[in-house]
Amino acid sequence: MNTRGELTRDPDKGKIAGVCAGVAEYFGIELWLVRILVVSAFFLTAGTFVVVSYVAAWFILEKKSARQGHAQFKSARYTHREQSSSGKGWHNANDEEDEKVKVKSKVWQSGEPPKQAFADIKQRFEKNEVRLRQIETYVTSAQYQLNREINSL
Repeated sequence: MNTRGELTRDPDKGKIAGVCAGVAEYFGIELWLVRILVVSAFFLTAGTFVVVSYVAAWFILEKKSARQGHAQFKSARYTHREQSSSGKGWHNANDEEDEKVKVKSKVWQSGEPPKQAFADIKQRFEKNEVRLRQIETYVTSAQYQLNREINSL
């Protein structure tokens, strides 16, 4: 199982209030499985208990904040700044955080199947290779040497 954080509800992924989405993320299982369990519990037990519990969780659990929604892994994306008043060189072009690839080994776990995870990782490496080639092209260019000479004056 994943390292558990705080139990919150996720209205962005949820159908009604995001309680099932929060529980699924907390326990590291697929959202559809939690929904099936809740609906089954409603029909197989006293339905009022399940409804009261769901509504109570709706009011007790806090909403998931935007910062909690991103993975802790942060990848800097750099692009070259052209001649502008803001400066020269390389800067962080996108403050968006990349999520870690989660691989599931069982159907009920959250994450991607291994083949899909491998394809996603391969795609990320290809994007990084293109960016690295762009950086190398700039660093080996005459423009870079000229900018370096001017800055050293």
